[in-house]
Amino acid sequence: MIELDDTDRALLRAMQGDGNLSAAGLAKKIGLSQPATWRRIKRLEDANVILGRHLVLDKEKLGFGVTVFLGIKLATKGRVGLADFERAVAAIPEVQLVQHVLGLYDYRLKVVARDLSDFERVLRRRIMTLPSVGNVEANVLLSEEKRPLAL
Repeated sequence: MIELDDTDRALLRAMQGDGNLSAAGLAKKIGLSQPATWRRIKRLEDANVILGRHLVLDKEKLGFGVTVFLGIKLATKGRVGLADFERAVAAIPEVQLVQHVLGLYDYRLKVVARDLSDFERVLRRRIMTLPSVGNVEANVLLSEEKRPLAL
């Protein structure tokens, strides 16, 4: 774990607040010079504190009107079964998130689709045919009140 000081934390907050800010813009916001800010960003990237910068798209405006969370219990377990499932599910473009979880299900997936019939196609043809898939439970997202972007 890397040691973070107050300036590092302020820098990370500023970057999470506006990912488009340049090093000069960030420097102005946190009260450092541009070169010092750039060096801090580079240090945080090299330490894998900053893993990347992402563009957030409006999925509905792009035609993806349905989001479904799936709980998946594998029929067979073991290192090979888990690895085969993870490799196969990662290749499905509609699957936005794969979480290996502890509890009733082994995995939780976030799946986007154009509509319910498109989701049904993805479920039947892609997800239910994955290696080791046993029980599947679907929860359709009705609304989203807060998008958890910042730590």
